[in-house]
Amino acid sequence: MIRHPGGEARTRHLLDQADFAPMDRILDMGAGDGNAVKIMKKLGFDACGIDLCPGEPDIIKGDFLNTGFSPESFDGVLSQCSFYVSGDVEAAVREAVRLLKPGGWFLFSDVWFDTEEALRQMLERNGLCIRNIEDHSEEWKEYYIESIWNGTMEAVCGGTGRCRYYSVTAGKYRNAF
Repeated sequence: MIRHPGGEARTRHLLDQADFAPMDRILDMGAGDGNAVKIMKKLGFDACGIDLCPGEPDIIKGDFLNTGFSPESFDGVLSQCSFYVSGDVEAAVREAVRLLKPGGWFLFSDVWFDTEEALRQMLERNGLCIRNIEDHSEEWKEYYIESIWNGTMEAVCGGTGRCRYYSVTAGKYRNAF
């Protein structure tokens, strides 16, 4: 479990939830050291990432709140443990949706400081049709405590209310799925 709860297994689980075709173009928003990009390439996808502090050549230096990519240029957008630290989760979701082709897949896992219903409403308001939401809070708590214990915690969550950790699979609206 290096940069996010569940590590490679959680990344593969998210990818398995979507209906991707071989060589689909997928962007990892907040790609960090590029582990998810490597996994996606190994699975046969045309994958790249964007991060403020890229750790690999396949990761572009840039702000995922304003990527500079053309609209509708990706079949999928993946983000794990990144949108919360942007300071504006909804703006990050809007940018992800802007980048998705109609029918493209949005795969997200992150902390959330509101209800699941509020998460659903925010995603739908931004043009996403939710296929699945899973609560991985217990796994996240174990990851968080382990990270503190081992001295590898990169950020401490703030906010108000009860913190949960969700993963989401959603598609960008077209006529219907």
